[in-house]
Amino acid sequence: MSVNLYEAFHNKITSESFRCISYTDEAYIVEWIVQPDGFVPFVHTHPVQDEIFHVREGEMRVWLNGKEQIVPAGQTVTVPRGAKHRASNNSNGVLVCTLEYRPGLDSYKTFQCFGGLCIDGDLTPGGIPHPLKMLYFLSRMKAQALVIPSYTPAPLFLLGMKIFYVIGTLLGWEKLYKKYTGDE
Repeated sequence: MSVNLYEAFHNKITSESFRCISYTDEAYIVEWIVQPDGFVPFVHTHPVQDEIFHVREGEMRVWLNGKEQIVPAGQTVTVPRGAKHRASNNSNGVLVCTLEYRPGLDSYKTFQCFGGLCIDGDLTPGGIPHPLKMLYFLSRMKAQALVIPSYTPAPLFLLGMKIFYVIGTLLGWEKLYKKYTGDE
């Protein structure tokens, strides 16, 4: 059975939970809950999507193109496509945000793979869902909704997708892809 993103999934290392609120071509909208000391595990970019954080409860710390901002409840931060960013909980309470990824593209399927790895506990010690499997999944689905680590040049990331598609095919990662997405 595929990962149902309308049911929350949790990253036990980063203390983040994600639950889909809605998904259309225009936007993929998620409830993002981050426990105290919780964080996004790496600085990254979304090359073709804007990411909008609506802080509903708590306080968020965001690094956007090298500048730090503290964002209290009731405020919104828009991260334009291509901007380097990372966010974390900046309080002793729970951070609750609504995230919008615009346009929606294939975000649902990308999050199914991301969520499946989190559910299975297939994470690096820093909380990143298995990066090589994610490269395989992104290549397998011909993903448009990419999340590229800022420490990896985009052409190298795209090359990695091709390389790990071949390696993942040989290692049988297709079974995981089908498990997470329900695709045949």
